[in-house]
Amino acid sequence: MKSFPDEAEITVRGGAGGAGCVSFLRARHRPQGRPDGGDGGRGGDVILEAAAGTRTLSLFRRRKIFQADKGGRGQGQDRHGKNGSPLIIYVPQGTLISQPDSGALLAELLAPGERLVVARGGRGGKGNAHFVSSRLRSPRFAQPGEPGTEQRLRLELQILADVGLVGAPNAGKTTLLKALTASQARVGAFPFTTLSPQLGALSGEDLQEPLILAEIPGLIPGAHLGKGLGHRFLRHIKRTRLLVLVIDLSGVDPERPLAPLKQLDEEMDAFDAALAARPRLVVLSKTDLLPPDFPRDAVVRAYEDQGLRVFTVSAKSGEGIPLLRQTLWAEAARSEFPPEAEDPPPF
Repeated sequence: MKSFPDEAEITVRGGAGGAGCVSFLRARHRPQGRPDGGDGGRGGDVILEAAAGTRTLSLFRRRKIFQADKGGRGQGQDRHGKNGSPLIIYVPQGTLISQPDSGALLAELLAPGERLVVARGGRGGKGNAHFVSSRLRSPRFAQPGEPGTEQRLRLELQILADVGLVGAPNAGKTTLLKALTASQARVGAFPFTTLSPQLGALSGEDLQEPLILAEIPGLIPGAHLGKGLGHRFLRHIKRTRLLVLVIDLSGVDPERPLAPLKQLDEEMDAFDAALAARPRLVVLSKTDLLPPDFPRDAVVRAYEDQGLRVFTVSAKSGEGIPLLRQTLWAEAARSEFPPEAEDPPPF
């Protein structure tokens, strides 16, 4: 099984500054000339930028070291060396940047276009024209360029979505995502069909921005400890503003109807207790598979008695899907994204 590329460690290096120039201007009326060596150019910075079109950290599987261009050497006639071009590295929205050794968080890039300079280019060296004085008329030396800064970084992706679909394996999350959106996610009748978070866009009838729905791969007991697909996908729940708990109604034991809900709550609470306060809905799926004698109304009441809004749906027949769409729009409009961490000190 290939792991979903949502973590990476990289090394970034700013470009070295260009060396200053040792040069003397020669002219017929000034046979001794004068120092005219220009300064070296500054090295380029390394910049991380959040980009809307980038979904994963797959780039960093193939490349681990990123270095910006160095500055150009100074030249005679007081010509400044060319500054090195910055190296811009595009990362998905929701990328957390931290230092792997200390764990210190440097930034969270959440909105498209947000940037963080992670390595500064080195200063260019001064040419010999800078060192002329009353005592030193013809300096025959110049400064070398300074090296750029370097550091190791840990990148961690937390998907930004309006709605997170959470549930056990084969609860019907993928089929529900396809019914609500234009997602082409793979569906299968075996555990862990979904091996990575799937995204879909729920468009409204007006000109509002579409809602982004994220299907989080199935949770099993012990997921917060890394079992099954583990906590590497639980982290994506943290950025959603509305949780939809998807429960396979056809698999519910009428004698213990709340058992699936309790299991999901225990895993999410063990991972992050703050998730308990997140707005949530319950979707009881696969109503088309219920036997005729199934006590459907009693199970629904058991969930409603917990203070939850409950929807019974069949992604296959379409039952309940229109009402769920309308509710998702209304609930997401009232909910806010989780608060961001405090701004880190400037690099």
